[in-house]
Amino acid sequence: MAIAQRRFGKTGLTVPAVTYGGGWVGGLLIRAERDVREGILERAMTAGIDWIDTAAAYGKGVSETVIGEWLANRGGAKPPRISTKFGVDVTGAAFEDQMLTSVEASLKRLRRDKVEVIYLHNRIIPDDAARPDGRSNTLSEILGPGGAADVMARMRERGLCDFIGITALGDPASLRTVVESGRFDAAQVYYNMLNPSSAEPAGAGWNTTDFNGLLGACDAHGVGTMGIRIFAAGHLATDERHGRELPITANTESSQEEARTAAVFELLGEDYGTRAETALRFGLACDALSTIVVGIGETWHFDQVLAATEAGPLPGDILDKLQALRASHPAFRS
Repeated sequence: MAIAQRRFGKTGLTVPAVTYGGGWVGGLLIRAERDVREGILERAMTAGIDWIDTAAAYGKGVSETVIGEWLANRGGAKPPRISTKFGVDVTGAAFEDQMLTSVEASLKRLRRDKVEVIYLHNRIIPDDAARPDGRSNTLSEILGPGGAADVMARMRERGLCDFIGITALGDPASLRTVVESGRFDAAQVYYNMLNPSSAEPAGAGWNTTDFNGLLGACDAHGVGTMGIRIFAAGHLATDERHGRELPITANTESSQEEARTAAVFELLGEDYGTRAETALRFGLACDALSTIVVGIGETWHFDQVLAATEAGPLPGDILDKLQALRASHPAFRS
């Protein structure tokens, strides 16, 4: 069964409902032997997953390098679409120089003249916020004169990419401002069974990051969306911890995510596939997501991806039960 295609915002592209994630959390592209990683990439292409998402930071360039080697070995076979990401150290060298240097290095590793989408991988914060680290950009640094939006637009004009986007992490109100600016074509948005607040109201007492309906803003402004962290860094998929479960939202240390996960599967049991399959089917039920980025750590994980896509979205009554659970269970409420 081929993966269904969905509209990618206002770009005119269609994308597979599932994108292959080349990141560090799943990590197969970074850790596996060459025949294993190239075999899984070919399986993805055969299934219709013809988009790969990576970043300069994944394995410090290893993910991009592996993808580039695989592409070079495929001869005249139809290539996948690719998105990659760059980060900027705001305490370092000139902003624009860093961006261009990173993107050009990514393209060299990928052995491509351009990619479909380039994302800014930094968090976005208000202008008056204390900067928590060198990887957070203020709104002015994004949207102001000479800011990231201007620099990335010039990258697009130079033909380094077809479209530009943001990783939608940081201050939710600031993220909405960037989306509503119309300056970006795409956004990577946090969404999973433990925190779907980018699509539904969180309500009073919500005890983690409230993305406040960001997917609705993306839809209203024609921004294509890639869902990230569908397995909550692996917490939803398995009880086995691999050491790569770094939290990227508030109050999502392992103990907290494990408590939320336990509540979810106490309700659902095993009626909707494995835990990973159930989590992916939850994401597939969200029409506001153009595609869901899925990283895998072992080849057999990919079998579960295919099983989930074949089974399709979770039923509406189950989505309602999950929403009611999140509205009342103490694991989700302060």
